[in-house]
Amino acid sequence: MTDDTFHDALVAPDTSGLPDRFFDRFVFNLHPVDASSPSVLIGLGVHPPKDVVDGFAVLVTGTEQRNVRFSTELSATDGASAGPFSWQVVEPMKTWKLVLGANPTGMEFDLLWHARTPAWTGEVNVDNDGPTPTSFAHLVQSGYYSGTLSIDGRQRSVDGWYGQRDRSRGVRTLSGGQGLHVWYQAQFPDRSIGFLLVETRQHDRLLLEGAVMHENGLLDDIVDVRHDLRFDDGLDLKGGTVEVTTESGEVYTVDTDASAGGGYMAGAGYGGHHGRPKGRDHIEHDVYPLDGTVSPRTLDSALTDRLASFTWNGTEGRGIFEFAMTRSRSYTYRPSLR
Repeated sequence: MTDDTFHDALVAPDTSGLPDRFFDRFVFNLHPVDASSPSVLIGLGVHPPKDVVDGFAVLVTGTEQRNVRFSTELSATDGASAGPFSWQVVEPMKTWKLVLGANPTGMEFDLLWHARTPAWTGEVNVDNDGPTPTSFAHLVQSGYYSGTLSIDGRQRSVDGWYGQRDRSRGVRTLSGGQGLHVWYQAQFPDRSIGFLLVETRQHDRLLLEGAVMHENGLLDDIVDVRHDLRFDDGLDLKGGTVEVTTESGEVYTVDTDASAGGGYMAGAGYGGHHGRPKGRDHIEHDVYPLDGTVSPRTLDSALTDRLASFTWNGTEGRGIFEFAMTRSRSYTYRPSLR
């Protein structure tokens, strides 16, 4: 569904009366329209009850993944910057400014993100094994960039590059029982196919939300998703087919090549590190070689945001195929598309 009342800016640092686990987070990605690298993942979240703001920037090249994570006290910031990163909502739901300064990855950028489709918003409500249910507002939207990206001192224009964004606000404690997680953002010249799918370890559907977002303003809600995916022994996605059915009756059969590698979100702190107080001006950095020694099975989080190539009805596309499969021995992947 669409919701023009979504408050696009992050909550103010001094906001009171929020649940202890409350967060307000944005994630952007950046990648060429017609190439498998580089892929850039950027995110930041505020946690007012814990006086924490933390974020990350991830660069994936053809040979390695470079990660920087930063955290500080929210009360010590201006509410528009943290560590080497700053942001501005230039026009809600339409334009954001993102700037990354000097940091250990060797990547810097000065970007404007521009919406190319309407946003799809919804509410995620899931009961968990623990006492705290998951309940948060969720927004996804396709866009494109203008500006510059610098890697190891070499600057290039990113004008026209694709970029999807994700906004979420509330309490998120998805824990226990999940078998397969997919956040799918396939970008084609005139539309974006975007959904969130979560299945249990018994292969039952726990959650499905999303829409096909058209550049002409049409939002066509997604009502069914079936998949036939290929994973290696490291739980890493290699490719497969996804079939998406929309409310209007359209059926999209999309083939995926996810062999580019990288996008491991452990490098972005997704192994349970977000929102943990680390004091002022904390920064950490590491590099993952993309030679098979690092995989969703070896890291502290299996979540992966893979820059993938898509083919639908003879049309080529690019986008992020986010996936995570449980490492529980009680689960074996089962295709639902036969």
